[in-house]
Amino acid sequence: MSGAIGLSGLPMHLQREYVSYMAKELMKRMSAAGLVQYDQPDYVHEVISQVMLDELSVEDRLNDEVRRILEDHGDEMRQLGATYEDAFKAIKKQLVRERKVIL
Repeated sequence: MSGAIGLSGLPMHLQREYVSYMAKELMKRMSAAGLVQYDQPDYVHEVISQVMLDELSVEDRLNDEVRRILEDHGDEMRQLGATYEDAFKAIKKQLVRERKVIL
């Protein structure tokens, strides 16, 4: 299982609790500033929390994809003399650039 990169290695259940807290605080502050109004705070909280969790897991999903690519093309990498670490970094860098991901 991938680590919780975005929140300093916290386990996923703590990540969810912290993200829930951040979502509630964001809602309070935006509402207090008059930036948003909502009729269904529980729904808005759930949506904000899910978006934040999705963003925090971008790098984990990217790393998983890089590992799958390396598993599929491991023989080719070895023939080229690339180490796993170097190939991992190169593929990840290429995917980040192609997808315009911000990590």
